[in-house]
Amino acid sequence: MAAGRHRAHGRLGRHVDHPAGRRRRGGPPAGPRQVVKHRLGVCSWSLQSTRLDELVERIREVGLRHVQLALDPVTRGDWSVADVRSAFDAAGLEIRSGMMGMEGEDYSTLATIRATGGVRVTEHWATNLASAERCAEAARALGLDLVSFHAGFLPHSQDDPERRVLLERLRALVDVFAASDVRLAFETGQETAETLRAVLEELDRPTVGVNFDPANMILYAMGDPVAALRTLGQRVLQVHVKDATATKVPGTWGTEVPVGAGDVDWRAFFATLSELDIDCDLMLEREASDQRIVDMRTARALLEGLDVVEVPA
Repeated sequence: MAAGRHRAHGRLGRHVDHPAGRRRRGGPPAGPRQVVKHRLGVCSWSLQSTRLDELVERIREVGLRHVQLALDPVTRGDWSVADVRSAFDAAGLEIRSGMMGMEGEDYSTLATIRATGGVRVTEHWATNLASAERCAEAARALGLDLVSFHAGFLPHSQDDPERRVLLERLRALVDVFAASDVRLAFETGQETAETLRAVLEELDRPTVGVNFDPANMILYAMGDPVAALRTLGQRVLQVHVKDATATKVPGTWGTEVPVGAGDVDWRAFFATLSELDIDCDLMLEREASDQRIVDMRTARALLEGLDVVEVPA
């Protein structure tokens, strides 16, 4: 399906009792559970392209036709919605979801991103709210029903005064996107799965869920990815396929590595995804390599070998 055409199964107002979206429905199962084969795509920002034609070519080099598109080039005016739709339609590619960046984030160290990530910084809140409104409009114009972003480090304690402020801001963002018929997914990793689940319950919105990144759980030392997946369960709307090794020095980053070379137990991860009946898209993300296309092709081959993704025709 071409970019810009609405996918009826994902629009708001359908299946809102299960925020994860595309769960199978019908009568009792007729036999043994069949393993879900997920759509596999690529995160556009991982390909480091400044031109649309270059981005399209690099997606083709990975050998995939689905993409999660960073919306910032659209909201900044670098690319028009019409040009994006034309380029992807002509190439036979489909935009499955969007990604929104936040103003003022500093990923230099764990300490700096803890202080600046997501919606934490008050001086950037008005800018980020306005940016979210533009991203929601762009997503709707592109026919998307899902956008992900980093909410920021969410305090665990309900007594933390900052938690109330952050939840008010997050609720405002969720409502902005819902008004454009778009779901919002918080990226995992910057807090424990238990904290994130509690935040989602407290937000009390049917159109918000999780973009699950197993590597981030390791990079931020926030818990075992498979256990975290079980905790978040049906709140998972999309998965970033990325791998990492844990740090040996507390208070520092873990290390992102090619998929299959890190600490994520991919067989257990996909077995759990299937067991929980989570039918969502998978997006390859690579952020720390000078051979990203090669690494993404390696990841694609690994997932195809596990027989968990649709194989492009």
